[in-house]
Formats: sequence, structure tokens, C-alpha cells
Amino acid sequence: MKYKKIKPAKIYEQVANELIEMIQNGELKPGDKLDPVPLLAEKFSVGRSAIREALTSLRALGYIELKQGEGTFVRNFDASGISYPISQAVLMNQEDVANLLEVRKILEAGAAAAAAVKRTEADLESISQALADMKRATGNEELGEKADLAFHLAIVQAVQNPILAGLMNQVAETMEDAMKETRRMLLFSDPSTMGALYEQHERIRVAIEEKDSEKARKAMIGHLQFVESSLQDFLR
Repeated sequence: MKYKKIKPAKIYEQVANELIEMIQNGELKPGDKLDPVPLLAEKFSVGRSAIREALTSLRALGYIELKQGEGTFVRNFDASGISYPISQAVLMNQEDVANLLEVRKILEAGAAAAAAVKRTEADLESISQALADMKRATGNEELGEKADLAFHLAIVQAVQNPILAGLMNQVAETMEDAMKETRRMLLFSDPSTMGALYEQHERIRVAIEEKDSEKARKAMIGHLQFVESSLQDFLR
């Protein structure tokens, strides 16, 4: 009989598992604010990068949430519903980012097709507004990124499926954790790339407006393939 070799847990996995245990046994309660990264690194006697990776994994698993300008907090959750070992978390390396992009493509291609069928005039207005914001954001990386996300989430909202919306929000948050600065630099700092993204978004919007689900699906796939191509240097 052959036995599988046991690999030692990585440092960030040990930190993450320790935090999970503290949450599950009540030492850290829903709503509690976690210490800042430098202080956590000092308390665990590990590097800051290990703390960041551990926190990213806990966010992916739904244990904690980041509130902009306030800090990181323990979420309200049902402990029985979160039982995955930390090694199964969405980890932040290049292979995982590539897998996330594939998940995004599958979800958003279907979402675009469904949005073309289910969208209301209000949905179309939200999609168009995000697109207009993106056009005005040329030259501003942060605003361009926000408008891009708003455009994609408006399409998902048009499907009127809360489960899909939840999945897409999770993917978007995890992508942001994994490569926020890299994505912003590669996609939103170059006016020509921003222009290409805008044109691709416009094709998606038109297909949804025309209620052409197949056209919307193909336009979304083409757009996300362009994004993947633009990020290849990061994914290598």
C-alpha cells in the first residue's frame, strides 16, 4: 500500500487556521475588529505577507470582511456552513488567478446572455451609466476600475438572480485581493487599452439592449479573453 506524503502547512495556512479556531470557539466574535496587519504579524511572530495571505484566504471563505476605511471585521456566519480546510481556500498565486479568470468567464458569459433576456429599462440605464462613467474616467486608473466593476455588476444584477450576484461579488473581491495594483496598472493606465475596453463594453451593452442573448454572450467572452491576454505578463 502506498501512502501519500504529508506536506507541512505553509505559514499563512497555520495563521489562517489559528484565526478560524479563534472565531469558531468564540474568542473572536461576529463584528469584532481584527488587529492591523503589522500588529498581527508581531503577535503571530510571522511576516506581514503571511498575515495578508491568511486574511485573503479567510475573506474568500467568508469568515471576515473588509470595510473600506474602517478595517477588517469578523462576519456573521453559520459555523456549520463553513467547514473547508484552509488549503481549499482560493489562494493568491498566478495559477489561482488564471482559474479565477476562467470562473469569471463562465459566469459572466452566461450572465450577459441572461441579462439580454431579463433586463428591464432600469437595468439598461444602470449599465449605460456605468459605461458613461468609464468613458469619463479615461486617464484616471481608480475611477476607470470602479466604472468597469460597476458595469459588470450591473449586468449581473439585470439577471435578477441573487445567488449569481453573490458569486460574482465573491469573484470580484477575490480578484481585487489577488492583483488589484497589477490589474489597475495593466488595464486602466493606458488610454488605448481603456479605449478598447470601452468599445468592448459598448458591444455588450448594445447586444443586451437588442435582447440578443447569443450576441451578448459572444461579446462578453471576447471581452474577457482580451482582459486575460492583457494580464498574461502577470499570469506567467
